[in-house]
Amino acid sequence: MLTHHRAEPALPDRTVVIGANSFVGKALIARLADRGAAVVPLTRSDVDLTASDAGDRLAERLQPGDSVVAVAAKAPCRNADDFLVNARIIASLARALQARPVAHLLNISSDAVYGDEPVPLDERVAPAPGSMHGVMHLAREIALGALGLPLAILRPTLIYGASDPHNGYGPNQFRRKANRGETITLFGEGEERRDHVDVADVAELAARILMHRSIGVLNAASGTVTSFRDVAQAAVRLSGRNVSIEGRPRSGPMPHNGYRPFDPTATTTAFPDFSYTDLESGMTAAQATEFAHG
Repeated sequence: MLTHHRAEPALPDRTVVIGANSFVGKALIARLADRGAAVVPLTRSDVDLTASDAGDRLAERLQPGDSVVAVAAKAPCRNADDFLVNARIIASLARALQARPVAHLLNISSDAVYGDEPVPLDERVAPAPGSMHGVMHLAREIALGALGLPLAILRPTLIYGASDPHNGYGPNQFRRKANRGETITLFGEGEERRDHVDVADVAELAARILMHRSIGVLNAASGTVTSFRDVAQAAVRLSGRNVSIEGRPRSGPMPHNGYRPFDPTATTTAFPDFSYTDLESGMTAAQATEFAHG
């Protein structure tokens, strides 16, 4: 749950986005720019957070009145080697923020910190990650939380949208395959039901958290689960092409037991005028954006 430090929203003096070239980082910077915010985008070319002196170099770029968004990570974190890279990133972030405390810190985390539950997940559920990716994000949350700074943690579920660099299994991959007239191949029969959140919604929530200088935890999840087969069928409809959808045998157990629901009540409580974009509308917008940019 979030607690707002500012009842009325106001732009931060400066917002430093660490991981500015990431999917969420780019979307957030665009959203803040639309509001006329002062943004300092930092990429790996500015400060390589895996370098031994990264903490000191990052601290030099921070000011006491800053709001800082920590989104830089090696993601997805698939194995121990990836985890060690992320551990160096986390250590650099922590050293910099300890040396140069800031006014507000927003950490972009992941719903992977949660275990599997047969009921909709909300922010009161204790983290119990079942993957290396989730363990990495929980370690990051703990390390940044230990700094004692005003901290907000945003935990998005599966993110989709235009210009997604990962092209992971789901809305983005299916839409792009359908546009090319390629067969969409599902794990099993695509019966697994998951929540998907538009990157524009994640960026909007992050912007609101910054403007209210909120602290606490918020999930970014729409509250609606959709099977991957239904997602694939939506992608085919959007393409207007005759595209086949095929299943294939699974090589392992179905992730999350095939069902990963969320309760979005905390979002409504924190931001009563906000509503999540429904999946088909979000996919349609992503389609239009990517076509417009070639």
